[in-house]
Amino acid sequence: MTQAAADAWTIGRLLTWTREFLASRSVDEPRLSAELLLASALECRKIDLYTRFDQVPPVDRIERFRALVRDAGRHTPIAYLIGRKEFYSLEFEVSPAVLIPRPETELIVEHAVALARQLGADPFHVLDIGTGSGCIAIAIARFVPAARVIATDVSPQALDVAARNAARLGVAERITFVHADAVDVPPETRPVGAFHVIASNPPYIAEDAIASLPANVRDFEPRIALAGGAEGLTVLRRIAQGARSLLTRGGRCCVEVASGQHEAVARLFEDAGWRRVATARDGAGIERMLAFESHA
Repeated sequence: MTQAAADAWTIGRLLTWTREFLASRSVDEPRLSAELLLASALECRKIDLYTRFDQVPPVDRIERFRALVRDAGRHTPIAYLIGRKEFYSLEFEVSPAVLIPRPETELIVEHAVALARQLGADPFHVLDIGTGSGCIAIAIARFVPAARVIATDVSPQALDVAARNAARLGVAERITFVHADAVDVPPETRPVGAFHVIASNPPYIAEDAIASLPANVRDFEPRIALAGGAEGLTVLRRIAQGARSLLTRGGRCCVEVASGQHEAVARLFEDAGWRRVATARDGAGIERMLAFESHA
Protein backbone atom coordinates (compact mmCIF):
# COMPACT_ATOMS: atom_id res chain seq x y z
CA MET A 1 0.00 0.00 0.00
CA THR A 2 1.36 3.41 -0.94
CA GLN A 3 1.59 6.20 1.63
CA ALA A 4 -1.03 8.13 -0.32
CA ALA A 5 -3.40 5.20 -0.10
CA ALA A 6 -2.73 4.81 3.62
CA ASP A 7 -3.46 8.50 4.19
CA ALA A 8 -6.61 8.56 2.05
CA TRP A 9 -9.87 9.54 3.72
CA THR A 10 -11.74 6.32 3.12
CA ILE A 11 -15.23 5.81 4.48
CA GLY A 12 -13.79 3.61 7.23
CA ARG A 13 -11.22 6.20 8.25
CA LEU A 14 -13.81 8.99 8.20
CA LEU A 15 -16.08 7.01 10.48
CA THR A 16 -13.31 6.17 12.95
CA TRP A 17 -12.03 9.74 13.18
CA THR A 18 -15.51 11.21 13.47
CA ARG A 19 -16.61 8.77 16.16
CA GLU A 20 -13.59 9.76 18.26
CA PHE A 21 -14.12 13.47 17.60
CA LEU A 22 -17.80 13.40 18.55
CA ALA A 23 -17.04 11.36 21.67
CA SER A 24 -14.49 14.00 22.70
CA ARG A 25 -17.25 16.63 22.36
CA SER A 26 -19.66 14.54 24.48
CA VAL A 27 -22.08 14.06 21.58
CA ASP A 28 -24.62 11.31 22.31
CA GLU A 29 -24.11 7.99 20.50
CA PRO A 30 -20.97 9.10 18.64
CA ARG A 31 -20.70 6.01 16.44
CA LEU A 32 -24.31 6.15 15.31
CA SER A 33 -24.08 9.91 14.86
CA ALA A 34 -20.99 9.54 12.65
CA GLU A 35 -22.77 6.95 10.52
CA LEU A 36 -25.90 9.07 10.13
CA LEU A 37 -23.94 12.17 9.16
CA LEU A 38 -21.77 10.35 6.61
CA ALA A 39 -24.73 8.53 5.08
CA SER A 40 -26.48 11.87 4.73
CA ALA A 41 -23.45 13.52 3.12
CA LEU A 42 -23.04 10.63 0.68
CA GLU A 43 -26.81 10.30 0.11
CA CYS A 44 -26.76 6.58 0.81
CA ARG A 45 -28.19 4.20 3.37
CA LYS A 46 -26.32 3.76 6.63
CA ILE A 47 -25.82 0.07 5.93
CA ASP A 48 -24.19 0.90 2.58
CA LEU A 49 -21.26 2.52 4.37
CA TYR A 50 -19.98 -0.89 5.44
CA THR A 51 -20.04 -2.30 1.93
CA ARG A 52 -17.94 0.67 0.76
CA PHE A 53 -15.53 0.81 3.70
CA ASP A 54 -12.38 1.24 1.60
CA GLN A 55 -13.82 3.73 -0.88
CA VAL A 56 -12.71 7.35 -0.91
CA PRO A 57 -15.73 9.67 -1.36
CA PRO A 58 -15.58 12.62 -3.79
CA VAL A 59 -13.97 15.76 -2.38
CA ASP A 60 -17.22 17.74 -2.41
CA ARG A 61 -18.97 15.04 -0.35
CA ILE A 62 -16.15 14.97 2.18
CA GLU A 63 -16.36 18.75 2.53
CA ARG A 64 -20.11 18.50 3.04
CA PHE A 65 -19.53 15.82 5.67
CA ARG A 66 -16.91 17.93 7.47
CA ALA A 67 -19.34 20.85 7.69
CA LEU A 68 -21.96 18.55 9.27
CA VAL A 69 -19.41 17.21 11.73
CA ARG A 70 -18.33 20.71 12.75
CA ASP A 71 -21.94 21.60 13.52
CA ALA A 72 -22.45 18.33 15.40
CA GLY A 73 -19.39 19.14 17.49
CA ARG A 74 -21.13 22.37 18.48
CA HIS A 75 -24.06 20.23 19.68
CA THR A 76 -26.45 20.94 16.83
CA PRO A 77 -28.80 17.92 17.03
CA ILE A 78 -27.98 15.21 14.51
CA ALA A 79 -31.65 14.97 13.53
CA TYR A 80 -31.68 18.64 12.48
CA LEU A 81 -28.43 18.24 10.54
CA ILE A 82 -29.74 15.33 8.49
CA GLY A 83 -33.36 16.55 8.49
CA ARG A 84 -35.01 13.37 9.69
CA LYS A 85 -35.66 11.16 12.71
CA GLU A 86 -37.11 7.67 13.10
CA PHE A 87 -40.15 7.27 15.34
CA TYR A 88 -42.31 4.16 15.74
CA SER A 89 -40.47 2.58 12.75
CA LEU A 90 -41.43 5.55 10.55
CA GLU A 91 -39.10 8.24 9.22
CA PHE A 92 -40.12 11.83 9.96
CA GLU A 93 -38.87 15.09 8.53
CA VAL A 94 -37.68 17.35 11.33
CA SER A 95 -36.43 20.92 11.47
CA PRO A 96 -35.70 23.46 14.24
CA ALA A 97 -39.43 24.33 14.05
CA VAL A 98 -40.34 21.05 15.79
CA LEU A 99 -39.32 19.01 18.79
CA ILE A 100 -37.26 15.97 17.80
CA PRO A 101 -39.36 12.80 18.29
CA ARG A 102 -38.10 10.57 21.10
CA PRO A 103 -38.62 6.89 21.97
CA GLU A 104 -40.51 7.65 25.19
CA THR A 105 -43.26 9.36 23.20
CA GLU A 106 -43.94 6.05 21.47
CA LEU A 107 -45.62 4.96 24.72
CA ILE A 108 -48.54 7.24 23.88
CA VAL A 109 -48.91 5.70 20.44
CA GLU A 110 -48.77 2.18 21.88
CA HIS A 111 -51.54 2.98 24.35
CA ALA A 112 -53.72 4.67 21.73
CA VAL A 113 -53.33 1.77 19.27
CA ALA A 114 -54.24 -0.73 22.00
CA LEU A 115 -57.30 1.34 22.95
CA ALA A 116 -58.42 1.47 19.32
CA ARG A 117 -58.29 -2.32 19.13
CA GLN A 118 -60.13 -2.60 22.44
CA LEU A 119 -62.96 -0.21 21.49
CA GLY A 120 -63.27 -1.29 17.87
CA ALA A 121 -64.69 2.10 16.94
CA ASP A 122 -64.87 3.00 13.26
CA PRO A 123 -64.13 5.85 12.90
CA PHE A 124 -61.75 6.10 15.84
CA HIS A 125 -61.49 9.81 16.63
CA VAL A 126 -58.17 11.15 17.93
CA LEU A 127 -57.09 14.60 19.12
CA ASP A 128 -53.33 15.19 19.19
CA ILE A 129 -52.54 18.37 21.16
CA GLY A 130 -49.21 20.01 20.27
CA THR A 131 -48.49 17.78 17.29
CA GLY A 132 -45.06 19.20 16.39
CA SER A 133 -43.65 16.97 13.65
CA GLY A 134 -46.94 15.06 13.64
CA CYS A 135 -45.27 11.92 14.98
CA ILE A 136 -48.05 10.87 17.38
CA ALA A 137 -50.92 11.66 15.03
CA ILE A 138 -49.28 10.06 12.00
CA ALA A 139 -48.11 6.92 13.80
CA ILE A 140 -51.61 6.34 15.17
CA ALA A 141 -53.12 6.89 11.73
CA ARG A 142 -50.65 4.47 10.12
CA PHE A 143 -51.36 1.68 12.60
CA VAL A 144 -55.10 2.29 13.12
CA PRO A 145 -56.83 2.34 9.70
CA ALA A 146 -60.07 3.55 11.33
CA ALA A 147 -58.34 6.56 12.89
CA ARG A 148 -59.51 10.07 12.02
CA VAL A 149 -57.22 12.62 13.65
CA ILE A 150 -57.34 16.30 14.53
CA ALA A 151 -53.77 17.47 15.18
CA THR A 152 -53.22 20.91 16.67
CA ASP A 153 -50.27 23.18 17.30
CA VAL A 154 -49.70 26.85 18.10
CA SER A 155 -46.82 26.98 15.59
CA PRO A 156 -47.73 27.39 11.89
CA GLN A 157 -44.19 26.28 11.00
CA ALA A 158 -44.63 23.05 12.96
CA LEU A 159 -47.97 22.41 11.25
CA ASP A 160 -46.27 22.78 7.87
CA VAL A 161 -43.68 20.13 8.81
CA ALA A 162 -46.39 17.83 10.16
CA ALA A 163 -48.50 18.19 7.02
CA ARG A 164 -45.52 17.24 4.83
CA ASN A 165 -44.88 14.19 6.99
CA ALA A 166 -48.52 13.12 6.76
CA ALA A 167 -48.47 13.43 2.97
CA ARG A 168 -45.20 11.54 2.57
CA LEU A 169 -46.34 8.76 4.91
CA GLY A 170 -49.69 8.35 3.17
CA VAL A 171 -52.17 9.44 5.86
CA ALA A 172 -52.90 13.06 4.92
CA GLU A 173 -56.51 12.30 4.02
CA ARG A 174 -57.22 11.09 7.59
CA ILE A 175 -55.53 13.91 9.52
CA THR A 176 -56.69 17.51 9.82
CA PHE A 177 -54.05 19.95 11.01
CA VAL A 178 -55.41 22.89 12.98
CA HIS A 179 -53.78 26.01 14.38
CA ALA A 180 -55.00 25.90 17.99
CA ASP A 181 -53.74 26.25 21.55
CA ALA A 182 -54.07 23.29 23.93
CA VAL A 183 -57.74 22.29 24.28
CA ASP A 184 -59.07 25.34 22.41
CA VAL A 185 -60.08 23.29 19.38
CA PRO A 186 -62.40 25.23 17.04
CA PRO A 187 -65.86 23.62 17.18
CA GLU A 188 -66.11 23.40 13.39
CA THR A 189 -63.05 21.11 13.26
CA ARG A 190 -64.31 18.63 15.86
CA PRO A 191 -65.80 15.29 14.83
CA VAL A 192 -69.49 14.50 15.07
CA GLY A 193 -69.64 13.01 18.55
CA ALA A 194 -66.43 13.16 20.59
CA PHE A 195 -62.86 11.95 20.64
CA HIS A 196 -61.99 8.40 21.68
CA VAL A 197 -58.49 9.40 22.66
CA ILE A 198 -56.80 12.72 23.41
CA ALA A 199 -53.02 12.47 23.19
CA SER A 200 -50.36 15.03 24.03
CA ASN A 201 -46.65 15.40 24.49
CA PRO A 202 -46.96 18.95 25.86
CA PRO A 203 -44.26 21.36 26.99
CA TYR A 204 -43.52 20.14 30.52
CA ILE A 205 -40.09 21.45 31.52
CA ALA A 206 -40.18 23.76 34.54
CA GLU A 207 -38.88 27.25 33.77
CA ASP A 208 -35.96 27.04 36.19
CA ALA A 209 -34.89 23.67 34.73
CA ILE A 210 -34.47 24.92 31.15
CA ALA A 211 -30.91 26.16 31.78
CA SER A 212 -29.81 22.71 32.99
CA LEU A 213 -30.99 20.88 29.87
CA PRO A 214 -28.30 19.40 27.58
CA ALA A 215 -26.97 21.99 25.13
CA ASN A 216 -28.33 20.14 22.11
CA VAL A 217 -31.84 20.50 23.56
CA ARG A 218 -31.61 23.85 25.36
CA ASP A 219 -29.94 25.77 22.55
CA PHE A 220 -31.58 24.26 19.48
CA GLU A 221 -35.02 22.75 20.06
CA PRO A 222 -38.02 25.13 20.06
CA ARG A 223 -38.50 26.62 23.52
CA ILE A 224 -42.25 26.79 22.96
CA ALA A 225 -42.28 22.99 22.82
CA LEU A 226 -40.21 22.63 25.99
CA ALA A 227 -41.13 25.29 28.55
CA GLY A 228 -44.19 24.41 30.62
CA GLY A 229 -44.30 27.38 32.98
CA ALA A 230 -43.02 27.77 36.53
CA GLU A 231 -43.65 24.15 37.52
CA GLY A 232 -43.83 22.64 34.04
CA LEU A 233 -47.56 22.08 34.51
CA THR A 234 -49.20 24.99 32.65
CA VAL A 235 -50.36 23.11 29.55
CA LEU A 236 -50.99 19.87 31.43
CA ARG A 237 -53.29 21.79 33.80
CA ARG A 238 -55.23 23.20 30.85
CA ILE A 239 -55.64 19.72 29.38
CA ALA A 240 -56.77 18.28 32.72
CA GLN A 241 -59.35 21.03 33.18
CA GLY A 242 -60.61 21.28 29.61
CA ALA A 243 -60.35 17.90 27.90
CA ARG A 244 -63.21 16.03 29.59
CA SER A 245 -65.87 17.75 27.51
CA LEU A 246 -64.11 16.64 24.33
CA LEU A 247 -63.89 12.95 25.22
CA THR A 248 -66.43 10.21 24.54
CA ARG A 249 -67.50 7.80 27.27
CA GLY A 250 -64.83 5.13 27.66
CA GLY A 251 -62.27 7.31 25.92
CA ARG A 252 -58.93 8.24 27.41
CA CYS A 253 -56.54 11.15 27.73
CA CYS A 254 -52.88 10.13 27.38
CA VAL A 255 -50.06 12.53 28.25
CA GLU A 256 -46.29 12.43 28.45
CA VAL A 257 -44.67 13.90 31.58
CA ALA A 258 -41.21 14.82 32.83
CA SER A 259 -39.09 12.63 35.06
CA GLY A 260 -40.45 12.80 38.60
CA GLN A 261 -43.56 14.69 37.53
CA HIS A 262 -46.06 11.83 37.34
CA GLU A 263 -47.59 12.18 40.81
CA ALA A 264 -48.10 15.95 40.46
CA VAL A 265 -49.76 15.41 37.08
CA ALA A 266 -51.92 12.60 38.45
CA ARG A 267 -53.16 14.94 41.21
CA LEU A 268 -53.96 17.62 38.63
CA PHE A 269 -56.12 15.22 36.66
CA GLU A 270 -57.74 13.61 39.71
CA ASP A 271 -58.67 17.02 41.09
CA ALA A 272 -60.30 17.79 37.74
CA GLY A 273 -62.45 14.65 37.82
CA TRP A 274 -60.28 12.06 36.11
CA ARG A 275 -59.23 8.56 37.15
CA ARG A 276 -55.75 7.27 36.31
CA VAL A 277 -56.06 3.97 34.44
CA ALA A 278 -52.55 3.33 33.14
CA THR A 279 -48.92 4.31 33.62
CA ALA A 280 -46.04 3.33 31.36
CA ARG A 281 -42.31 3.57 31.96
CA ASP A 282 -39.70 4.44 29.35
CA GLY A 283 -36.49 2.52 28.68
CA ALA A 284 -34.80 4.18 31.65
CA GLY A 285 -37.59 3.11 34.02
CA ILE A 286 -39.05 6.62 34.27
CA GLU A 287 -42.84 6.92 34.51
CA ARG A 288 -43.44 8.83 31.27
CA MET A 289 -46.97 8.14 30.03
CA LEU A 290 -50.14 8.55 32.08
CA ALA A 291 -53.60 7.63 30.82
CA PHE A 292 -56.82 8.88 32.38
CA GLU A 293 -60.55 8.28 32.05
CA SER A 294 -63.25 10.68 33.15
CA HIS A 295 -65.24 9.82 36.27
CA ALA A 296 -68.38 11.24 34.65
